[in-house]
Amino acid sequence: MDDPGLAVDEHREALRGLQRLNAWSRSSRLLWPDIAAAALERAARGMRLRVMDMATGSGDGPLAMARRARSLGLPIDWVLCDRSSVALGAACRTASRAQISITAERIDVLRDPLPVGADVVTCSLFLHHLDDDDAVTVLRRMAEAAAVGIAAADLDRSRGGLVLAWAASRVLSRSAVVHTDAVLSVRGAFTQPEARTLALRAGLHGVSVRAAWPQRWVLSWRRTPEVAR
Repeated sequence: MDDPGLAVDEHREALRGLQRLNAWSRSSRLLWPDIAAAALERAARGMRLRVMDMATGSGDGPLAMARRARSLGLPIDWVLCDRSSVALGAACRTASRAQISITAERIDVLRDPLPVGADVVTCSLFLHHLDDDDAVTVLRRMAEAAAVGIAAADLDRSRGGLVLAWAASRVLSRSAVVHTDAVLSVRGAFTQPEARTLALRAGLHGVSVRAAWPQRWVLSWRRTPEVAR
């Protein structure tokens, strides 16, 4: 999936496969509690929450949360960022069909300046693509860009996770890219203790890392009141 030489048709097929995997595993629910809590706090002061999702892919996670926010009347603005124009195109088309307003930004989170003005910065199923140092860099950059805090969800490296990824990818997608990436992703993923260590290296003191179904973890961090912007 990360190969810049991947054909557009293969990339789109892989994105559709990932959407099915994410829908089956209900990935969007993992980040929703942090976003909903922040949105309620902002709404109580008559303000909108601005959420920026990094490495968003086809945006199925943020867009699922946007639908939920709309149904609950929570005022949230969504900024979806990815380095792939193919992925962002898919996200924009889905948002348009669902009549959801988003801002799409083509950004490499490791190298490009991040947009300003975000309250909460999120990423889902991205950190396992990175080595330790790059993961620390991404977490630090997310925190620097967030006025309120960050939330990240990812795979937990385990034997059970490996078996689940192999089986689910073949049941839910015909994409050879998805079949390959699903297994490689678990093998490259961080365990919960490793994720906590990376967050502390990034300066995210007070970080929370909790287990989540299926074979995943969720990392949450909020600015303390004295340093909140």
